[in-house]
Amino acid sequence: MEYTIMAVAIEPRNVSAPKVQEILTKHGCIIKVRLGLHDVSEDSCSKRGLILLQLCANADEIEGLRKDLESIEGVKVNTMIV
Repeated sequence: MEYTIMAVAIEPRNVSAPKVQEILTKHGCIIKVRLGLHDVSEDSCSKRGLILLQLCANADEIEGLRKDLESIEGVKVNTMIV
């Protein structure tokens, strides 16, 4: 069995996150696992974020998600199949 993992880097997170969330919701049926990471301290919240996704979809659906995400300024996407 193959797994598709997508890493979504977001910077600035505080500006781009709402648009990213909208796209993830649109493609929600192909997302099996989602993990969001960013640095947090007592006095600030990181402007950089990383979302890791495990996807259950065909190549066309994954490419559609990638294109939608990369249309947002400050968002970079990498995908690997393991």
